[in-house]
Amino acid sequence: MEKIMDIIDSIAHEKGLSVEQVSEAIKKAFENTAKRLLGEEKEFEAELNKETKKIEVFQKIQVVEDDDERAKENPDRYITLSEAKEYDPDIEVGDELKFPIDLEKYGRTAAMRLHQEIEYHIQRLIEQQLYEKYQKKIGTIVHGTVTRVDADENTYLDIDEVRGILPRKYRIKGESFKVGDVVKAILKRVVIDKIHGFYLELSRTTPKFLEELLKLEVPEIKDGLITVEKVARIPGERAKVAVASHSPKIDPVGACVGVKGVRINAVSKELKGESIDCIEYSPIPEIFVARALSPAIITSVKIEGDKAIVTLPPDQKSKAIGKNGINIRLASMLTGYEIELVEKGEAIGTEEEKKEEGPKITLEDLFKD
Repeated sequence: MEKIMDIIDSIAHEKGLSVEQVSEAIKKAFENTAKRLLGEEKEFEAELNKETKKIEVFQKIQVVEDDDERAKENPDRYITLSEAKEYDPDIEVGDELKFPIDLEKYGRTAAMRLHQEIEYHIQRLIEQQLYEKYQKKIGTIVHGTVTRVDADENTYLDIDEVRGILPRKYRIKGESFKVGDVVKAILKRVVIDKIHGFYLELSRTTPKFLEELLKLEVPEIKDGLITVEKVARIPGERAKVAVASHSPKIDPVGACVGVKGVRINAVSKELKGESIDCIEYSPIPEIFVARALSPAIITSVKIEGDKAIVTLPPDQKSKAIGKNGINIRLASMLTGYEIELVEKGEAIGTEEEKKEEGPKITLEDLFKD
């Protein structure tokens, strides 16, 4: 092929690839084309001649001892030393003979096969480059324009030069998109498969999405003055976020909520009105559990293994549980403890009532039919 180096430079520039990468892909394409035309059992090697700007293809045959049976069984891959010396008197066992192959004599068939091979290998290179690029972006927010929504309600988006898919299961309950909408989502994983090819799998339900949205709205988080320690979500309904400040001058909860709730409301709006509770993180489990059950006021917390036994006044039980058990579920998700609620009488009751403990309530009890 004439001036192959010029073609390599052109492809590299157009596709944003390195000349070395394209060169290797082109050589592989020539080698595979030779195999398709001359036999899969044969070994070929393509070499670039930078002076002539041409590519040369050779069949490689390994030199073996005269009594080596491989030379008889597979003469396309092996040649005896005696026979090899007819071509090169100085050759030794273990060396390789190279015989030039002229693919041009195979005409149109070779040209079509070579074109397919080059296209395939260049496309794989582009996919690999994109894979590495977006692999580094996993866990961050990406933006895309909706191109279609299929019958299963999976949403397809254009994200720069690649396609993103937001599966229905990773979409917030109740929200829907139409063609042309600009959608934010977290990059969950990068996928290459035989059905959809190369694409980005997106999610709007992961706790990481809430964390990244807060980072966009709260400069103190982006600057590292505040860290998001834990996030628990029931997408589209409610979430709890535990934040910690690294500066005594900064109130982490106040900074996240913003003046008149402007920051947290902006995040909530993006999450289809999801209610977000911000609490201050504590490395002390008892304190963290008590704060996680906010707005309920807790009397005491006792940690036993992976269980937190929480004692609270009777009038705080419903607040701790929340509507349909959502508050205690989120608190358990946030802290990592199974939470047990135990009622205790308040000071306004009788002495006997103050000593009596009410029934224990667990998460399991809340979700019994």
